[in-house]
Amino acid sequence: MKSIREIFRIGYGPSSSHTMGPGRAALYFKEKNPEADLYRVTLYGSLALTGRGHGTDSAIQRMIDDPEKTEIIWEPEKTLPHHPNGMLFEAFVCGGLTDSWEVYSVGGGALWDEKGTFKEEEVYPDTKMTDILNWCKAEGRSFVEYVELHEGPEIFDYLAEVWEVMIGAIHNGLENEGVLPGNLRLARKACSYHIRAQQSAGTLRHMGMVFASALAVAEENAGGGRIVTAPTCGSAGVVPAVLYFLKHDQNISDRRIIKGLATAGLIGNIVKTNGSISGAEVGCQGELGTACAMAAGAAAQILGGTPMQVEYAAEMGFEHNLGLTCDPVGGYVQIPCIERNAFISQKARECAIYALFSDGRHKVSFDDVVETMMQTGCDMQAKYRETSLGGLARIYRAPIRK
Repeated sequence: MKSIREIFRIGYGPSSSHTMGPGRAALYFKEKNPEADLYRVTLYGSLALTGRGHGTDSAIQRMIDDPEKTEIIWEPEKTLPHHPNGMLFEAFVCGGLTDSWEVYSVGGGALWDEKGTFKEEEVYPDTKMTDILNWCKAEGRSFVEYVELHEGPEIFDYLAEVWEVMIGAIHNGLENEGVLPGNLRLARKACSYHIRAQQSAGTLRHMGMVFASALAVAEENAGGGRIVTAPTCGSAGVVPAVLYFLKHDQNISDRRIIKGLATAGLIGNIVKTNGSISGAEVGCQGELGTACAMAAGAAAQILGGTPMQVEYAAEMGFEHNLGLTCDPVGGYVQIPCIERNAFISQKARECAIYALFSDGRHKVSFDDVVETMMQTGCDMQAKYRETSLGGLARIYRAPIRK
């Protein structure tokens, strides 16, 4: 299993698989072929179906840094064999093809090709939650100590940077107002939610604060702002919202929150290794379902939970998002994505609290849910997997404005 740095990537929205991944691929291909006078990029499947709304073409052109030398071809009816997010890069010199490269954006900004170009070093010997939990029980240690053992203490320096960017995204999102880019004309709501939350008390205040923070990050992402994948751009609001609430409402230190991020990253890593975090492959259950599990497990640990309670919180957060479809209206990471970040943040917090009331024992394991999620995603029709061909994306049509 690879480093949790792969789960927490710092970059710009609105999509890790449709923006960050293709952008990384374009930069790599340009650096490999600097002499080309034309770059042709063919986008297939989900990338072609929702790429315009996600800004895939803009990300590629920005990295190649010469729109006049960049040709984008859309092939929505064709899917390459290894993943719904397939791309073909071609370089030409004086009209002749000099290089071609088939690559896939597999979720969370990660890339894969048959040559193993982006193969990362294996860091962890265990890939299943059950094995890691057994290690914690046998050694009397925590998930955080497991991460430190295999990543080294320097991982906390990286997680401190991750936390800083997460806080920045929340602060920016709470201040920024106006309408998000795109034809939906969706207004930002984080600022007004935050103001109302501050004027409320008790449960309403708590829920409002979580909602506002999640909306802030999700809106920043939708606007192309700087965020952290957790584990993706589309689900980037959940983990920071829950941890930001703990920091300010319950006076949790940054050091403790950073340790919580280590556990969150480990949880996301298990899903990515044994399942998928790609909405185009398994639907939104792989994105926001994983984010809910990450936030719930991290919160349970921060609040003093045992490894068993942490695993239980993560399992619940994942289990109760099984079957969640990815049907972005208009191909934008806005409806229903932004609201889902807010509601699922609250669900993650509730899963952590529920687990802390228990002794951590339960019937269905986290690994069972990961396997179930992957099977469910494979059974899900393609129109519900980030293609904008089904669900809300098909039923709802935004009014045309002149």
